[in-house]
Amino acid sequence: MLSGNTKSRESIQEPRFDYYNHEVPDIDLSDCEFPHVIEIYDFPQEFRTEDLLRVFCSYQKKGFDIKWVDDTHALGVFSSPITARDALGIKHTMVKIRPLSQATRAAKAKARAYAEFLQPAKERPETSAALARRLVISALGVRSKQSKTEREAELKKLQEARERKRLEAKQREDIWEGRDQSTV
Repeated sequence: MLSGNTKSRESIQEPRFDYYNHEVPDIDLSDCEFPHVIEIYDFPQEFRTEDLLRVFCSYQKKGFDIKWVDDTHALGVFSSPITARDALGIKHTMVKIRPLSQATRAAKAKARAYAEFLQPAKERPETSAALARRLVISALGVRSKQSKTEREAELKKLQEARERKRLEAKQREDIWEGRDQSTV
């Protein structure tokens, strides 16, 4: 025992954090982070993906996808913010819609966690097996079992697709340049 300095060093240190009253801060997702995503909520638990797709059927061709949050909440992923804003105007008796910035904590957390999968929805382009078949046949050095009429039909289909793509690009350019569409 040390003698001489007998000060009482008893002190109670206050905790830095109060873990009993801890509240998780609200996740702040601003409108600019995921402007092409909306929350779909308050629909019956029996609803399936097909039912939600039916509600948004007019957006299918423009690019629309659904990511589930829970039984009565889902995220609607559109191809553009303009399309998402347009969809916010939909009135449906079984479904409610709001921007992601006003969504529930769970929906915002899901959006943050799956950010890479919430990129704007785009339709997959039409594909053809012709190129793959030609590459495999030439690599293996075998003759094709495809008849001449089948090859010609496939070639015609590819040419039509190229022409359609060229025409769409021209129409897009005409719109940007402000040219009259009725003369096309």
